[in-house]
Amino acid sequence: MLPLVMLPGMMCTAELYREQIGPLSAQRALQFLPLIGHNNVCNLASQILQLAPEKFALCGLSMGGIVAFEVIRQAPERVQGLALLDTNPLAERDEIKQKRAPQIQRVHAGALREVMRDDMTPNYFAENKKNGELIELCERMALQLGDDVFVSQSEALRDRPDQCDTLRSIQVPTLIMCGEEDKLCPVERHQMMHQMVQASTLAIVPKAGHLAVLEQPKHSNNHLQAWLQDCDRKFAAS
Repeated sequence: MLPLVMLPGMMCTAELYREQIGPLSAQRALQFLPLIGHNNVCNLASQILQLAPEKFALCGLSMGGIVAFEVIRQAPERVQGLALLDTNPLAERDEIKQKRAPQIQRVHAGALREVMRDDMTPNYFAENKKNGELIELCERMALQLGDDVFVSQSEALRDRPDQCDTLRSIQVPTLIMCGEEDKLCPVERHQMMHQMVQASTLAIVPKAGHLAVLEQPKHSNNHLQAWLQDCDRKFAAS
């Protein structure tokens, strides 16, 4: 079976996939690779390729999906399957770019927890999951990674390239999945990606926002397992 490489969202550790790691690693090698050490998508993708197996399936959520676009652009022959979760292939809009500098200044001043609480986590979850343990989890992951990672990831997202041409070139089994209440990367964006990737399946997870893998793990895992089985079949036949 193909090994699976999993890439996190912004300011997320492996805990983002805590509901997936057990079920998905039961029958295959699973490698979680953090998005640290560089402040641009190109170098982050190159680092992933240095650490990943020779052939692998690749799953990325949000910023992880943005880096995954660049991974498959750089080495399409190595990526045998792609799962794009709650993500965005477009370059960052100017109005979002303008919000980055004040956030970075606040984090430099020691306000990472406040930035996560005020600016980030309110956009992460469906309406019925706005409070409680999941918000605490996101703050905890961010504090574990720290100020420097927030700054470098913010710069990488701000300066990322448009990857629509990359999407149109993808030939491997591709899962495009998002929460139906994702405000950061809405359903319409994933429908657009689905139209661009011929070998893709679109999955909309009910009662979930931007972090569907945490909010609705059973639904998410069912879609991921089906995608991986398709990847294994296509890889074995190649």
